[in-house]
Amino acid sequence: MNKPSSPPAAFSLPQFMRAAQISDYGTDLDKLLSVQSNVPTPRLGEDTPPAKFDNPMLLRVLSVALAPGDARVLSGLTRELQGPPSFPYTPGGDVCGIVVAMPKEDDENKNKKKQKQKQNERKYNFGVGDRVAARFVNKPMGMLGEYALVSPAVCDRVPENVSSDDAAALVSSGTVAVILADSIQEGDRVLIYGAGGGVGSHLCQAVRWKGASYVAGVGLDAERLKEKPICCDAAVNYEKVSPLDVKEWQNEPFDVVIDLAGGMWPTLRDHVKKAKHSVVKPASRGGRFLTVNADQPTFEAHSVWAILKIFLFPALWRAFYTRYSLSRFSMPKYTYAIALPGNSDIATRTLSLAAEGKIVPCIDKRGPFPFTDDGVRDAFRLQRSRHSKGKVVIRVAEEDVGKSGQ
Repeated sequence: MNKPSSPPAAFSLPQFMRAAQISDYGTDLDKLLSVQSNVPTPRLGEDTPPAKFDNPMLLRVLSVALAPGDARVLSGLTRELQGPPSFPYTPGGDVCGIVVAMPKEDDENKNKKKQKQKQNERKYNFGVGDRVAARFVNKPMGMLGEYALVSPAVCDRVPENVSSDDAAALVSSGTVAVILADSIQEGDRVLIYGAGGGVGSHLCQAVRWKGASYVAGVGLDAERLKEKPICCDAAVNYEKVSPLDVKEWQNEPFDVVIDLAGGMWPTLRDHVKKAKHSVVKPASRGGRFLTVNADQPTFEAHSVWAILKIFLFPALWRAFYTRYSLSRFSMPKYTYAIALPGNSDIATRTLSLAAEGKIVPCIDKRGPFPFTDDGVRDAFRLQRSRHSKGKVVIRVAEEDVGKSGQ
């Protein structure tokens, strides 16, 4: 285990901390989820992160943002693949906080082969006392406490004009939005399903500054999607209007459809078979369909083979037949588009865009939730509902407390 660098001399790490604890898999949040005050504080160099990543550093946590994976782990539907090493466990994967201790670069690299020492040496642009944001690695867990072990490889310093709540909201969902927006070309007409959620609220903004000429959103609160900062040109409530039946969009189809809700590909395929018009151009005319979800947003998988059947095999088959068969003349080119890099580059870029005002962080107005039993439970209920308006954020501590970790 790597030796940590030392925190400031005036700082003393407490033996115990307050942390959210989940006692078992299930749905009864009142029974399973609580905030405990006697949880051992993680020690750098002594404790292993529950998500099992290497070279952790220690943060004093300020804010944590929830994501679909947090609800999935709690459900137990993927326990063999994403389950915690033991119960109780601390949930939460996306975090902003103050660096308390981090591995020394010399110690981190000392066991590597000499000829690879320079190229493998990690370089960070932050250190003890800096405010940083980090996303989860491997599994979303371990962050919703007063202190947490995080991976420095996927985090970066937070700009001064970006709040801790906003940074936690952006470090995962905002980065996904930026990656998806890189697929947009100047002048594209873009339709986004799930436009009001954590990724969608930021993606609507990102595709605009990437050059989209027209952005339409699909969500429960269509009026919100047309307001700042999301600013869709048009929006529909999918419970009242089928986006595939909007005449205006049939007459002038989209170049790109991005599905953040899940399950839209089978619906689009069936609609194209029956209807004379589609709201998206076929692949032969440059039409693209991007998604980050399986057909069923809530799925059960207890083996790698089950995951392959849900994600990989359908994606490969759809990618093939929309590119190389006659389907390319009726269906858009299919791409399963989620792949977060294993470095901090995209986090750095996303946080910089927020600092420049090009992406305005969107947090559900019911939050930030307090770091209490009721607050954390309410946050999980909202995340599990899949109807949040922006990101679900829990405020663990105030920003002005302990810039050096105290």
